Amino acid sequence: MDRQLTLKRSNFLWRKATKRLDSILDQYKDLPKGVHAHTDSRIFPSAAIYLTAKEYIPAEKAYCIIENAAIKNTTELEHKLARMMKNPGMAGLFVRMWDPVSRRMFGESCGFKNVFYPKEKNAYRMDIVECPYNRYFTELGCTELTKIFCENDDRMYGNLPGLMFIRTGTLGKGAQKCDFYLKKC
Repeated sequence: MDRQLTLKRSNFLWRKATKRLDSILDQYKDLPKGVHAHTDSRIFPSAAIYLTAKEYIPAEKAYCIIENAAIKNTTELEHKLARMMKNPGMAGLFVRMWDPVSRRMFGESCGFKNVFYPKEKNAYRMDIVECPYNRYFTELGCTELTKIFCENDDRMYGNLPGLMFIRTGTLGKGAQKCDFYLKKC
């Protein structure tokens, strides 16, 4: 917000959004710990900023604030991953790591429901059929933000050296599932 608005307007919106975030966090304080890993650092702050901002600025501009922040954060991580992928054997290790990582970070204890497919050599495949991003953005009245976080996967994994990331749809874009297919090239 600081780059798109005057400092006075940005500070005003930050204060308002912080109060809204505190209220949202209180409303959802009893969620499981794994769900909080997604809600407290990404979903709820994004919703609080967006919902507050669009009360005072056009909705398109408020959406861009959230989208630009997501692009900045994921692009930085993607560059770090891309550097790592240049190490010999890293692409294969990265694919093998995805099964335990996805089950821990994107499993039922974190509010996701998945379809995990049988292991495939040099590939990993799963579908997400329920997602806390979709659920809580919808509950908070800002479903449109879900697709920003779906696109984070494309930004993070779509251009990694030695890997192919294939996705045909996401819940946030109206599909029945978020398919996730990562394959070593």
